[in-house]
Amino acid sequence: MPVFASLVIGADGSTSKAGSSRLITSGIDRTTFLERRRGVDFILIGGRTARAEPYHRTPVPVVIASHSMINSLANNRLAYWWNCSPLEALEKGKAKFGENVLVEGGAAMIETLMAGKALDGIYLSITSETGGADFLDYHQLISQFQDVQSKEIEKTLFIEAKTQK
Repeated sequence: MPVFASLVIGADGSTSKAGSSRLITSGIDRTTFLERRRGVDFILIGGRTARAEPYHRTPVPVVIASHSMINSLANNRLAYWWNCSPLEALEKGKAKFGENVLVEGGAAMIETLMAGKALDGIYLSITSETGGADFLDYHQLISQFQDVQSKEIEKTLFIEAKTQK
């Protein structure tokens, strides 16, 4: 089963604005994002994402890989806060919940998982927003995958890039 990352990026390559992805996303991106996460065994995020984004309710377990043990999701009964690296959390989560994983962590987590060859693919949503922070070169990112598909819906470019198996 696949391990896919999901990330929204502004037109300038920013992955956050004012500390969150909320100001970068679009309505159609949000709808697609919520649909995608319902079909996985668990979601993997980092501590910074857990503190900045609304993960208080999730349809499936959410694993937080963080060396900071400030648990901002104590009220989410499906949250598992593990003091380990993203690669270790991914393997531990697959053993506990299943192999179908959606990584919703930020650029640093995705780059770590890419370096560890742990991603089977990535879903990117490129919106028209600019002026954010935490930049990522998505062209370089998708160049690491063999099968790249894209389509534009409501001024948001959706890219699905995956390895060929």
